[in-house]
Amino acid sequence: MSTYERVAGLPLLVEGYELERLERAVSSGFTRVSTVIRLRGAGHEGVGEDVTYDGADHDRFQAGGRDHPLAGEWTLDSFSQHVGQLDLFPAAPEREVYRNYRRWAVESAALDLALRQADLGAAEALGRIARPVRFVISLRLDEEPSIEPVRQRVALYPWIRFKLDATSGWNDAFVAELASLGVVETVDFKGAYHGTRVDQPPDAALYARVADGLPGALLEDPALTPETDEVLEPYRDRVTWDAIIHSVEEIEALPFPPRVLNIKPSRFGSLRALLDSYDYLESRGIAAYGGGQFELGPGRGQIQALASLFHPDAPNDVAPGGYNEPDPVPGLPASPLEPRLTVVGFRRVD
Repeated sequence: MSTYERVAGLPLLVEGYELERLERAVSSGFTRVSTVIRLRGAGHEGVGEDVTYDGADHDRFQAGGRDHPLAGEWTLDSFSQHVGQLDLFPAAPEREVYRNYRRWAVESAALDLALRQADLGAAEALGRIARPVRFVISLRLDEEPSIEPVRQRVALYPWIRFKLDATSGWNDAFVAELASLGVVETVDFKGAYHGTRVDQPPDAALYARVADGLPGALLEDPALTPETDEVLEPYRDRVTWDAIIHSVEEIEALPFPPRVLNIKPSRFGSLRALLDSYDYLESRGIAAYGGGQFELGPGRGQIQALASLFHPDAPNDVAPGGYNEPDPVPGLPASPLEPRLTVVGFRRVD
C-alpha cells in the first residue's frame, strides 16, 4: 500500500470554509502576506496556509470570500480530484506555481479536517513515527556579504547550522571565513529563479569556489550550462534540487540521478503528488530534506510535522518562525525540535 492510499479513502464532510489574512512586514518594501484556509464540517475545523508570494493574489482571493464549491460529502481522494479541477484564482496568478501553493493549502486543510473527523493523528494515519526534527536557519546575505550576521547567530545559538543563498559577491576570503566556522550545511545557488528578487545567474567561478571551499555543503539549484556542469561534475553527489521539483516525473527528468532532494510540500500542490514523491525517494534510496515558504501561520507547523515523519535527521529548512526575524533574538527553540504533533489532525502544537 502506498502512503497516499493509507489516507485516500478517509471520509470528508465539508460544510463550508473561511479565509483569514495574515501579514508581517519583514523588510523595507516587503510585507509577507498569506491566507489561512479553514475548512469546516461535522463540528470540526481543518486548516491550511496559502503561501503565494504576491499580495495582490491574496487580496483577490480573500475578497472573493466563499466563492469556490468545496462543500459536500467526499473521500479525501475525491475531494483532491475535485479541487484539482477548480480554478482557485479569480485572476491569473503572477506565477503559475502559485496554483500549486493554493491547492496545497486547501488539501492540507482537508487532510487536517478528515483526520479530525476520523479521530486520527497524522503519524498513525500515514504509518510513520514522529521524531525530533533537525533544522537549519535560512539566511540571505548582502550582495557584498559580511560574515557578521552568521557570527551573531552562532554566538546566540552555538549549535546552529545554516542554509545560505550564494551570490557572485562571495569571494575566496568570504568562503574561507564561512568554512572556518564549520556551520554551513546547504548553499542555495538560486539558479532556477527568473524575474524575482533573488535571481542569481549561472556563475561557474562561484560554483567552483563554493564546492571546493565548503566541502561538506549541499549544492542546491545550480543553473546548469555546459560551463557550470563541467565545474560541478566532480561534486554531483552533493548537487540537490528544490525549485524545479513538483512531482515524481520531474525527479525522473533531472539531468543526473540525485543523492538528495529538497522537498517543499507547497510546490507539489496535491497530497498525492507529495506522498508519491516521498515513496519514490524512499524506494530508490534518495535522501530528502524539507523546506518552507516563509509561512506565517499553521503551514509552518505542518511542514515541521512532515519533516518529523519523513526526514527528521536532515538539514531541514523549517526553523520556527522567530528565526526569520531580521535581527536574531535569544530564547528560541533549539534544534532538534520536538515533533509535538497534535493527537488528532494534521498540525503541530504551537
